[in-house]
Amino acid sequence: MVKNFNDSLFSQSIPMVLLLLIAGCAPVISKQIRDQVRPDITFSAVLNNPENYKGQMIVLSGIVLKTENTKEGTLLQILQRPAGFRGKPKDVDETGGRFLALDSRYLDVNVFTKGRAVTIAGEVREKRTLPLDKTEYTYPLISVKELYLWPATRTYNDPRSSVHIGIGVGHSY
Repeated sequence: MVKNFNDSLFSQSIPMVLLLLIAGCAPVISKQIRDQVRPDITFSAVLNNPENYKGQMIVLSGIVLKTENTKEGTLLQILQRPAGFRGKPKDVDETGGRFLALDSRYLDVNVFTKGRAVTIAGEVREKRTLPLDKTEYTYPLISVKELYLWPATRTYNDPRSSVHIGIGVGHSY
């Protein structure tokens, strides 16, 4: 019996496509780290009393508000957001508050810019009280073990994302 080359190629490519689809759905934080996380620890609990959770592994998602390189490493101030698919912060007007993430590596402040989405896994280290506008805010400090910077998306202020509709007549100056 003669096998059709196209049928053979098709049957060989199905497992490869399935493997790629499954890999594309995997969480961005490693299984090794996720296995150390206690699912009963909420961000709200850590925010209210970081000392009670010192040394506990946690996975958080959020939006970068500020990035600063310090003697300790790179300190990111993050607005927590609920995690969605693969751990990506959901694009919702909902937050549990703010937290600090300290990464011992040097992270470029021009890459980890305000508005970028991140997912962070790390150990609860302590609390830090810092000025926030005309008040003070107590942040839980997370010592980063893994950090995933989500690909940049266009924003409403980005001129590349605007839609133009016209009839094809006119001039630009």
